[in-house]
Formats: sequence, C-alpha cells, structure tokens
Amino acid sequence: MRMKKIVIAADSFKGSVRSIEVAEYVEQGIKSVFPECEVRKVYIADGGEGTVEALVSSLNGKYVEVNVHDPLMRPVVATYGILEEGTVAVLEMASASGLTLLKPEERNPLKTTTYGTGEMMADALQRGCRKLLVGIGGSATNDGGTGMLSALGFRFYSKEGNELKGGGEILSRIASIDNRYVMEELANAEITVACDVTNPFSGPDGAAYVYAPQKGADSCMVEELDRGLKHFADVIKTYNGIDVELIPGAGAAGGLGGGFAALLGARLVSGIEMVLETIRFREIIRSADLIITGEGKLDLQTAMGKAPRGVLDAAALQGIPVIAIGGSVENTGMLNEQGFAGVFSIQPGPVTLEKAMEHDYTCRQIVRTVSQLMLFVGKMKPLIK
Repeated sequence: MRMKKIVIAADSFKGSVRSIEVAEYVEQGIKSVFPECEVRKVYIADGGEGTVEALVSSLNGKYVEVNVHDPLMRPVVATYGILEEGTVAVLEMASASGLTLLKPEERNPLKTTTYGTGEMMADALQRGCRKLLVGIGGSATNDGGTGMLSALGFRFYSKEGNELKGGGEILSRIASIDNRYVMEELANAEITVACDVTNPFSGPDGAAYVYAPQKGADSCMVEELDRGLKHFADVIKTYNGIDVELIPGAGAAGGLGGGFAALLGARLVSGIEMVLETIRFREIIRSADLIITGEGKLDLQTAMGKAPRGVLDAAALQGIPVIAIGGSVENTGMLNEQGFAGVFSIQPGPVTLEKAMEHDYTCRQIVRTVSQLMLFVGKMKPLIK
C-alpha cells in the first residue's frame, strides 16, 4: 500500500536523542521505502525537559536568554522561547529554579525559591507576551510559588508587618498577601501550566511529603514544609476565597502549581495536552495515513498520560492508526489495549544499557526499525485503513 501522508510526533529518547533528531531519523526510514510520501514532522515533549525546544522548533519561534536568579538567588542565565510573533512565551521553570542547578549538598527546600521563574515570566510579559506556557517539572523548590509571585510583584508579610522573602521556610510565617505592586501586564495574561500530577497542596500526598525528600529535605524539614503549606493555604483562602487544597495538581513543583492556580488564575493541564494544543496537532494530522510516535521507554507510564499517549488520544478522534517505537518496551499487551496499532523496540538484540544509550547507535536503530516497519506496512494492506 502506498503511504500518502505520515506524521512523526515522537518525544525525545531522554539521555540519548532529542525529539528533533528522532523525527529526522524516522523520516529517513520512511523515505527509504516511500520516497514520495508526505512526511510531517512535529516535535513534542510532555511539559518537562525539552518542551521549549519542541515548541520553538515546531512553530519557528525564537530563543531568549535572560539574567535571573537560581534557586539560591545566585545569578544564572535562563532560556525560554517566544512564539507566534511575540505573543506567546514558553518557559521551563527548571531553567531558573531547577534541581540540576544545585550541587547535591546545596539542596534545601527551606531555602530554595522559585523567584527566578517569576523573573523569566516578568521578562516575557515586558516583551509583550500575553500567553505564557509554563512547564514546572524538575523543581528544586517547595515554596508554594511565593518566590515566583514575589518576582511578579506580590508581597508577603508577617503578622508584625515585615516583608518575607526566601524559600519554604517563610510559608508558616505569612500572615497577609499584598497585590498592590503586581505587574499590570498580568491582568491580561493567560497562563497555562503543564502539570502531570494530581497531588494536593499539603498532607500525606502533598508537595512536601511526596517530593521534598528528593530536593534535600529530611523528615523534620518535610514536616515543617507541610505545616507551612497548610498555613499558606489558609492565608490564600482568607485573601481571595480560593481553597487551594481542592485544586488537583496544586502540590506540583513544591506547591508552585497551587500558587499559579490560586493566585494567578492559571490553568493546570497535562504537559502533552498543552504541547499538542499549541502546535494545533489535530489540524496537522488531518488526512494522515499513519502516525509514528515514541520515547525512550514505552511502559506503564506511557499509558498513564505521557507524550505518546497524548498523540494516540488525538489520533483516535480521527481514526488514524499509531505505531510507537522506543529504546525499550514493557507492558506491550497493555499498550496495545490502549489503542496502539503496534509497539516496537528499536534494539536488534541484547545490548548493554550504555550501548543502547549511545547517540549514533540509537539513530541508526531508529532508521533500521522504521524502514522495516514501512516495508511491512506497505505489504500488509489489511492492517492499515
């Protein structure tokens, strides 16, 4: 069967090959069998690392570098993207407030702050962006978003009237919120946050207990941070009547999700939903014969909402079959039950993890696997619509 249009929409093979490169080598495999086929390459991510690059590349945007502060308020250069003639900004909070910016011994969520994330947002707003897309994975913080909000002009005061600044340690001391100095540009801003967890703001399943230990918190810190988040939730409710504890995902990124939703009116959505909506994926795939997606590891997490699952859901609405490729594959039967037409590992045989992660090796295996799949697809007409 002749393939007229195939769409490639694969996430990166993390630690090995970027989304842009995956698409390039999948295309090579397609063209080796169907040289006349229209191939549409889109670059996707799940809202975490690689989201800025995926959207900037897919939409011909541009990168912006800005001087901000890292989680410990040291100078750092953060990069974000501007799309659609300067009206949309896409940011990854990890670029300014991420765990990778700290040495292991520097991790301390009582001290770390999201202030740099707010500085990135302020820069985008000042450049005229009125739609902000923010990925909040990989945070080093547990400050409930107070740092980010401070950079945008919010002020937090103790009961003695002193302005509070810092990390999670200030949460239990906040008595009031002042919005008199908030950036005017925020009034007309639309903020969408990529949030793939449903953890509440506080409690046993909240930000502190679930995520703070990996950010350097010991058991005493966790308890202090959780008390602080509970207290801050009460302060927010007094301030504007919003119960942040009832917002699914408020505990994401150390409570940053809650700060976004309760004080900025941000919309919390799945990362892949945000990306696919932004690139207008449903329009791109219209009339496609096949979609090829994938990521480094296809497993139970894939089915629970990662990038390939988002691609699958969008394709299902138009009855387009989806094939997934990955560096490793688990739970194949379950993935087939989800709706994938086929799930394939690119590995030709047993290899070491080190070998499997090699960039050039992975690229070669992507081309080989896809070319073989295309030969099969061309001959097995009954399997394709």
